[in-house]
Amino acid sequence: MTLRIGILGAARIAPSALIRPARSVDEVSVAAVAARDETRARAFARKHGIAKVHSSYDAMLDDPDIDAIYNPLPNGLHGHWTIAALNAGKHVLCEKPFTANAAEARQVAAVAKGTDRVVMEAFHYRYHPFTARALEIMGSGELGAVRHIETWMCIPLLLPKDIRWQLSLAGGTLMDVGCYALHQLRTYAGAEPQITSARVKLLRPGVDRWAQADARFADGRTGRITVSMMSARLVSLGARITGSDGTLSLVRPTVPQFMGRLTVDAGGAKRTEKASKEPTYLHQLRAFAGAVLRDEPFPTTVDDAVANMEAVDAVYRAAGLPVREPTRV
Repeated sequence: MTLRIGILGAARIAPSALIRPARSVDEVSVAAVAARDETRARAFARKHGIAKVHSSYDAMLDDPDIDAIYNPLPNGLHGHWTIAALNAGKHVLCEKPFTANAAEARQVAAVAKGTDRVVMEAFHYRYHPFTARALEIMGSGELGAVRHIETWMCIPLLLPKDIRWQLSLAGGTLMDVGCYALHQLRTYAGAEPQITSARVKLLRPGVDRWAQADARFADGRTGRITVSMMSARLVSLGARITGSDGTLSLVRPTVPQFMGRLTVDAGGAKRTEKASKEPTYLHQLRAFAGAVLRDEPFPTTVDDAVANMEAVDAVYRAAGLPVREPTRV
């Protein structure tokens, strides 16, 4: 079987997240694209060799030749169109963040659980062997008892009109790079954090450009995230896990194919391991196809998505900001 995927919106992320990886996954075909601007959709289709163009998202969902939808729309539209796709009988690969807030995530999860459709949140780093290796080291006991986990993701996004800065589209740093840092904190901990404090700096009223939050886990471990989309440094992506007997440091865990590496400093010795150069998105797409075609398990489920949005909301509230709201359609 071939999994025929349609793209909702001619998004800039779609080539790297789906179109190029699909060329290496025989089970997947990128069969169509839809956009509200049909001229843009046709130009996108020509550029990327996509056979079919739909002039609306609804037309895409009504297409019986499409099995699954890739949803890279602005944050505030993720929930609405994921539910619409599920109601149309489509599987969904939804870009992060899953929804505008946790309440909306729970609504999507309820719809998804009422169907036999696969819904995967696109935390692509989670599917790369680099993440599995980090978790293996943590579980080996080499670090001793883990005491503190810190994650950070700081990038420069110096385009004030970019959709990721628009409050009406559920934008802000926590909704973009912040949801990665929180997801990594949860993944490495294997547990849900209690946000104990948070601080933000604003680009404009309600829109965070920098955030830092501290967390505590039920077993006494602590955590911290630091995120920014207006970073003074070019790019800083990393994590550090501190145990009683050693430290694990991760460089570029979100995109380990770009010179990612991990360093273990424990037992009086230090070693470094380099990450595979295979794209995270390729591993993610293989997992999505496996889930749809063979019912294979995967980690970024709707329940995981709800938990991550609850963490995002908790940081906003601890910082004194309201949670994001879905975009009116």
